[in-house]
Amino acid sequence: MTGSSEAEMMVPPSRRAVLRVTIGAIAAAAIVILVGILPAEYDRDPTGLGKLLGTSRLWAPEENVVKPAAGSVAAPASRSYPAPFRSDVILVPLAAGGDPDRKDEIEYKVHLEKGGSLVYSWDVPGISNPDEFYTEFHGHTIESGKAMTVAYYRKATGLSDNGVLTVPFSGVHGWYLQNQSEKPVTVKLKLAGFYTLIPAGQPGNEAGIEAQRVE
Repeated sequence: MTGSSEAEMMVPPSRRAVLRVTIGAIAAAAIVILVGILPAEYDRDPTGLGKLLGTSRLWAPEENVVKPAAGSVAAPASRSYPAPFRSDVILVPLAAGGDPDRKDEIEYKVHLEKGGSLVYSWDVPGISNPDEFYTEFHGHTIESGKAMTVAYYRKATGLSDNGVLTVPFSGVHGWYLQNQSEKPVTVKLKLAGFYTLIPAGQPGNEAGIEAQRVE
């Protein structure tokens, strides 16, 4: 009887049983891949079960961390300011070119601290020839008894410009505007960022231009 029992235990499983187990293992592996690995690791969810079961929320893209180069003088990518963000619209009237009182030219600037950013956009309606309007976009320091540091960002003729400026030093930064056309114009300047308006009569706003605050 003992020999007969041992013989029965030694009988290998049938092909059908092996096939059934193999198919079950493949199916289980496919479910793991479709429901777990693809949604969590590759952000792919062909069955929709990853979203249903929450595994798709585990996916996150690979990170490539960027660090400033050693000794870099570039402004940091992110910084905080003591004052809130502001926006203003400034209308700058200019007389026709050649005005005897030189009211065809003006300077308008705002104050920014070193590393501060200014987003700007300006245009001059009423002129068709871009060569008839000249601008100098620049900035300089204002420190009594010290040499003035000056930076020129753009010198050109044209009827509009749009951009963003991150200033290399604390001071007043803005535009010299000159109308060379035969008729008076009004420049519309839009500003946004972390800057301070210069009071009328002070360096950078000698003409006393008043800004219109945008809420």
